[in-house]
Amino acid sequence: GVDLEKIARSTPGFSGADLENLLNEASLYAGRNKRNEIAMEDIDKARDKVLMGLERDGMEIGEDEKKMLAYHEAGHALVAAVLPHSDPIHKVTIIPRGKAMGVTQQLPEKEKYIYKREYLLDRLAVIMGGRAAEDLIFETSTSGAQDDLKQVAKLSRKMVLDLGMTDRFGHVSFGSEEQEIFLGRDMSQKQEYSDATAREIDEEVQKISKEAFERAKNTLVENQDVLDKVAELLLEKEEISGKEVDKLLDKKESD
Repeated sequence: GVDLEKIARSTPGFSGADLENLLNEASLYAGRNKRNEIAMEDIDKARDKVLMGLERDGMEIGEDEKKMLAYHEAGHALVAAVLPHSDPIHKVTIIPRGKAMGVTQQLPEKEKYIYKREYLLDRLAVIMGGRAAEDLIFETSTSGAQDDLKQVAKLSRKMVLDLGMTDRFGHVSFGSEEQEIFLGRDMSQKQEYSDATAREIDEEVQKISKEAFERAKNTLVENQDVLDKVAELLLEKEEISGKEVDKLLDKKESD
């Protein structure tokens, strides 16, 4: 049968139209498998397609690249599993989908409308987990972290500019650079702070990003045996559940 509560939990932020699209996709999978009713596995496949894109069939990845990819995703997953304010992992895959070579998918236990600073700092460390794993295991950096670094820059900047979440500036919002200028404001309006403050903002953004990387790397150093096991399991199965990651971590903690 279909678990409606599980579907609700695994589709945060979906609109009515998104859910309709999800069920249409699921019915196609059910039809292909000659089932008269939609099963949970059809919904899982449909959600993966909607959230992560189609699997890229026939894409040959060399062994070295596959190993790097496995450690990159294992890095995201392990940091997410360890840090206390992070959303639970749903699944980790090294099957290329859409534009991504691999994905670590987290799903909040319930929809969030307000984000605490601790949650955002853990989120930044999780995003840096892939790059930190590359650095720790291969002593290099790869182009696979490009999107991660963009996300970190964007979120760090938002924390400094909009959310007043820094010790340096305290509870001050500078107004995001992304704000629409034409909402009753002068088209030629300049930023509302000095060049010196702009430099300080840049420094603070860099500091938050650097600290996120250090937190991620320290987490992986402390749990490198589990990192190796998660990467090995990914190389073997290509796709694993969050429960499998948690199990490997729990095993270490109980040993």
